[in-house]
Order: sequence, then C-alpha cells, then structure tokens
Amino acid sequence: MIERILSERYRLDRKLGEGGMAIVYGGTDTLLRRRVAIKVLRPQFAADGEFVRRFYHEAEAVAKLAYPNIVSVYDVGRQDDTYYIVMELVDGATLAEIIDHDGRLPETVAIDFAEQICRGLAYAHRQGILHRDIKPANILITKDDVVKLSDFGIARAVTTQTMTMTVPGMVMGSVYYLSPEQAQGHELGAPSDLYSLGVVMYQMLVGRLPYTGESPITVALKHVSSPPPAIEVSDGSVSPALAAIVRRLLQKAPEDRYASATELAAALREAREHPQLAMPMPAPRGRGERPPNRPGPPPPRPSPAPDRREGMERVWGRTLWLVAGLTALLVVAAIAGYLAFNRRAGPFAGPTAVPVPNVVGRSIAEAERALDAAGLAYALTPQASETVPKGRIVKQNPAPPAALAARAIVQLVASSGLPTVNLTDLRAFSRDDAERYVRDQKLSLRVVEQFDAAPQGTVLSQRPAPGSLPIHSTVTLVVSKGKAPVIVPSVVSLDAQSATALLARRGLRGVIGQRTASDNIPANVITSQDPAPGASVDSGSQVSIDVSTGPAGVAVPDVAGQDVDRAVAALHSAGLTPAYRYSLQPGDPLGAVIDSSPAGGSQAKRGSIVTLTIVVSGTVPDVAGMELDRAKQILLHSGYQIGNTALTQNGSDGRVYATEPASGALLRPGETVTIYFNSTTGGASGPQPTPAPSESPAPSPAPSAS
Repeated sequence: MIERILSERYRLDRKLGEGGMAIVYGGTDTLLRRRVAIKVLRPQFAADGEFVRRFYHEAEAVAKLAYPNIVSVYDVGRQDDTYYIVMELVDGATLAEIIDHDGRLPETVAIDFAEQICRGLAYAHRQGILHRDIKPANILITKDDVVKLSDFGIARAVTTQTMTMTVPGMVMGSVYYLSPEQAQGHELGAPSDLYSLGVVMYQMLVGRLPYTGESPITVALKHVSSPPPAIEVSDGSVSPALAAIVRRLLQKAPEDRYASATELAAALREAREHPQLAMPMPAPRGRGERPPNRPGPPPPRPSPAPDRREGMERVWGRTLWLVAGLTALLVVAAIAGYLAFNRRAGPFAGPTAVPVPNVVGRSIAEAERALDAAGLAYALTPQASETVPKGRIVKQNPAPPAALAARAIVQLVASSGLPTVNLTDLRAFSRDDAERYVRDQKLSLRVVEQFDAAPQGTVLSQRPAPGSLPIHSTVTLVVSKGKAPVIVPSVVSLDAQSATALLARRGLRGVIGQRTASDNIPANVITSQDPAPGASVDSGSQVSIDVSTGPAGVAVPDVAGQDVDRAVAALHSAGLTPAYRYSLQPGDPLGAVIDSSPAGGSQAKRGSIVTLTIVVSGTVPDVAGMELDRAKQILLHSGYQIGNTALTQNGSDGRVYATEPASGALLRPGETVTIYFNSTTGGASGPQPTPAPSESPAPSPAPSAS
C-alpha cells in the first residue's frame, strides 16, 4: 500500500481487516514510536453529520476507559474527510476467528473468556457506558489469553444506523447478537449487553448461533419471540450449571436475566466450582433495570396489602392451570411418541432401539455403509480439521453406546481438510512484519534473498499470490538484500579527474581525502585510496582518494650580488636547478649574479628551475695559462658556449694556450668559443695537434645588452 500519514503523526503500515463501518490498519505513532491500530471510518459515515457528532461524543468518552479487559483508545481525529480512531494494537485473534477455527470451545475456556468479558463490561457500566454491540468480532484474545473488548464508542454512535444501513456484513454481523429490547427500539440497560454475551457464550459452547434465518428481520424476530434453545448436557461437554446460566441470559425480559455483569461473573465462578449444580431461574421482578447512562423512572408506590394478596391469588391460580395443561400435553405427547416409535411391532411390543456404531475416523463412504447396515440415517456437516484427514469423520452425535430408533439421524461431522487462511499481499512489508504475519496465520515460511534497489529487508514478491490457502502451506518470500555490492577498482597513479570518473561509472563516489607533497609523484596524481582495490562495498559507497601536490615547496635562496659559483652552490643545496641568462653591463662586476627568477625568498617546488641573471662584458675573457676545467667555467659564466677543445703543442703542458675568438674580442653572449689546449697525452680532441691561431684574430661583432 502507498504510505499514508494521518495528521502528520499516524502512519498506516498495513491493512488488518475491514467491516461494514470501518477499515482497520496496523500503524505507527511516529511521535511516541509505538505500534497502534487505526480504524478509519468509511466515507458514508463521514458524510452523515449527526453520526459524526455522536461518534466524536461517544469515542471521546470511551477514550477515558482504562481497564485491562478493554482495548484502550488513544486518540480520535480527522484529516480532511477522513475520520479515524487510534487504538491499542492487540497481538492476537478475535473470538470470531477462534470459533471459526476451533468450533466448540472447552467449557473451562468459555468460562474464562466470559468472566473476563464480564469484568470489562462491569467496569464500563460503572462509568455509565453500554457497549450495545457485543459479538465475537469485537472480542479480542491476546496470545496470553487475555480478553479485550473493542468498539465501545462506535457501538453507541452507530446504534440508529445498524437497523437501517445495508452495508454488506454490517447488519448480519450484529443482528445475530441483538437483544429483544434493542430489536424493538426499547430502552437499553446492562442486561442488554448481557443478553448479547449469552448469545456469544451459546456459540462458544455449542459451536453455532442460537438463532439464524434467511434475513436480518427473520433473525431479529426470533430474538423477540422464539424461546431460548436449550443446550444439550447429556453428552457431558457442557455442565448443567453453565447451561442454566446461558438459558437465563437468553430470557426475553431484561428483568429475568442477571442484573449486572458482576452478578454474572459470580455465577460463572460458582459454575466452575460446582458444575453439576444448576441454579434455578429467578421469578420475574416486574420491571426492567435502569440503563447505566440514563436516569430511571421513580419507583412505583406500594399498593395496599389486600390488593397484593388478591394479585398473588390470581397469579397462583393461573400458574396451577398452566401446570395442569402442560402436564396433560406432555402425557399425550409421550403416548403418541411411544406408539409412533413402536408402530412396526404393535402397541404392546418392546422398543426397537438400534445401537449406534462408532464411525469416528472412518471415511464418509465407510461411515455411510456402517450406519446403513445398522438401519440408521445420517446428516453430514463439513468442518475443517488440523488432525483428521480430509473426507474422514471427525465426530458424531450421538456416540456409542447410545441407541436410537430405526432410521433415526446420526449427526456426522466430516473433515473438509486443513483450515484455510486468507493470505494477504505482503509486498512492501518489512521482513519482520511479513514473517510475523505468516507465523500468526499458521503458515510455513521460506525466505529467498536477492539484490535489489529496494531497501534491505523489503518483501519484493511472494508465492503463492494473495488468496485462500490451507494452514501449514509454505509461503515463499523474496526479500531485498539491498543493492548489489561493487568491487572497488584501483585508481592509484590516475589523475584526480580520471579517478573520480572511473569510480562514478562503477556506482561509487570518489572523495578527495588528503593532498600530500611528493618528490616522486607528479601533482594531481592519486597516491592512495580507501577502501583498497578489490574490496567489496555497497553501491553508492564513498571511496576516499589522496592526491599528490607534487614536490614540496622550498624557499629560493637570495643570491643577488654573489658570484656565479656561490649562487649555483646555494641553489643546489636548496634542491633547485640553476639556469642562466646574461646581461651586458660593462660597469658592473663581471660574473656577478644581479637577479634570480623566482626571486630570492619566494617559494618554489623542489627540483624546479631558478634562472640567474649574470653580468657579462661582451668580450672573450683571457683564460690562457689556466687549467682546462677552470677555463671552461669562466667562459660559461661569461655567457659563452664551449665549442671544440683543440690540442696544440704550444704553451705549457696541461694548460690552455689560447681561445678562438681570442681574448678581448667582442662576442655576443651565447656564441661558441673554441679552446686550444696543450696536452702531452693527446686525448682531448684527437691525436693530431692543431696549429695555434694567429695572434690577431679578426674581431667578432659587438654583443648587445640583454
């Protein structure tokens, strides 16, 4: 069902049942976080303003009742055109369901249930409230056999509706338990509720209703005029004491019943202690009991003594004539019955009684043959049974060693198989609620779990489909395990954008955790992840990824004013790489660093390049007589590239002899200078010595300032 919340508080979870007047849901009070029953009135009642007024008045009064044997009413409310009652949720079954399932109840159970009903009625009557609709459907039995009465407020509000409305199940559901005075529209009192309880007790003990008919009017007329049916006590299933109590409860006149529920409870306790002692019927009291919630008329003034004596004489006279007439009728009936019973053997022959065979446990066909062989007829009634196979006799009446007249009828009850239950639609139930429902219906359960987008524990489907099926049948529930798990991929060494895109394709969320400097991993590249690659997680889970920010930052040393060698050493010490650019400034110290980029004091990534600006003169320096490495270093710091290193026999061994262009020549920075070097080993540029350059080389073009 689609989730619905009344008054922003009461959530309707699932339908528990429905009647002619309301639909009952199991729900949740989201404010107090407790399970409740919510009775929602049908629209035709909500459209009746007079009914709504009476309903509110009575329901609010009943909400004040607080007793263990009465279902508590927590709240009465309205949302738009929907009227509802919030009640205690009773974990159990109705008495109607128990009777349908078990048939006749044991006498001890019936007395216990009836006594608890009396306690609830006695408390309500003391508060001035009549129930007016006592019936098995309004009597709830918990799993601990605690009886709770429900629908007090609705019963009074709907009284005038009951006899006129034609909602299916409503009139027929109540008229079977209607008191004679209620059927006639007379004033009601506590004995009216007790009459209805008497009908319920009869049904518990006998397994059927005392009055039935083809229409509600027929049944109501029987309540008014037909004598109470007697309960058979000869088979020992019902004691004489309890049968007498039910007979008194079903009297037509309210004054001939018990005066109060408390008095009835005392009689039930006495019947439990002394089952064979049937209490006599009380003499009529002459006037009805005052209803508990209405003022009664003033008591009649006493008549003079002579009138009272004359009245008693008239009563006794009529009584004697009535007894005499009844005695005569009984004698005639006995003689007629005797003659009819013995018509085959003649008026003076002995009785032709036929022993009743025992057919319990036999098949219907076997029972029919046995009874036919004994000369008896039978009437068959089907009844569900948990213990007797379908088609076999559950019980018979009478049972052996009874004897009957030939062709007399033996009542047989045959098993129609296991009792059935109505399986509801469990889809969208939680697993716990569905399992509880299946167990309560006496069904077997099988659960199959599968991955699904529905929340974990939600019932997705069921087998069989909703409908009627025998108890103990297996119901298979397919329950969601939640979304299927996802295997986490490896995103280490990917850049952050590629990593989050890959995780999204797998149904995961990539979230950057830490950003950490690394000399080995480039910036914006994933260094680690959590969960690790290969882990199994729920779809939609979060994967934390750490990202490299590249090498750590270092401070650029301030090398302005230093010579090139010291500046280069300082950069190397800081983990930076030097690069050079040159400036032709003849007036400044040659070979000095005048600037760096980035500037000294700023931050730079470790290993990054710092460009030094070096002052040069634009003329080739004089390196003659120097060692080769030193000569090269001076030429480089002067802004020149080293060309060939040519061997010569001129000059000192192991020393630079000259350069080309010669020292002092104008040469633009960045140009190439060849070095002539004297080496007796002859390995610098080849074995052949090169002639020395002329002493006066042609001058190069003058360098421009950078």
